[in-house]
Amino acid sequence: MNNFQTVDEILDFAIENEQNAADFYFKLAETTKDRSIRETFKIYAHEEIGHKEKLIQVKKEGVFKLEKQTILDLKVADYVVRQKVSESMTYQDALILAMKREKAAYRLYMKLASNTDLAQFKDLFIGLAQEEAKHKMAFEIEYDDVILKEN
Repeated sequence: MNNFQTVDEILDFAIENEQNAADFYFKLAETTKDRSIRETFKIYAHEEIGHKEKLIQVKKEGVFKLEKQTILDLKVADYVVRQKVSESMTYQDALILAMKREKAAYRLYMKLASNTDLAQFKDLFIGLAQEEAKHKMAFEIEYDDVILKEN
């Protein structure tokens, strides 16, 4: 974890992280030949860009509120092996990679939330963590519905 000196440094780090996540999903979309899978990854890429835009808005204007929610964690990502993006990757490999990435993003935002005393930023990071948890859960459900049922 970086040692941030200012709120702007924290927000810049989070903005960069969201852009990296969007780039990741766009790359996954490019590597798959299945149109519906490609579109799914593009949707997630655009959601990550939306997170980035929220962070940019916070940086420019101040506090942005996200509703607190409880997200079910199926913990599938805890039991799969990390994969690298490649053109030959299977849908299973792509889902595993996406689950791991969302889990890491969740942990990042929870760590950032725990490292600030400012309530508005704590709420922002917890809200973003919840968004990442929703993404992870969606990938876990897809994994359960498609991959585990096939096996």
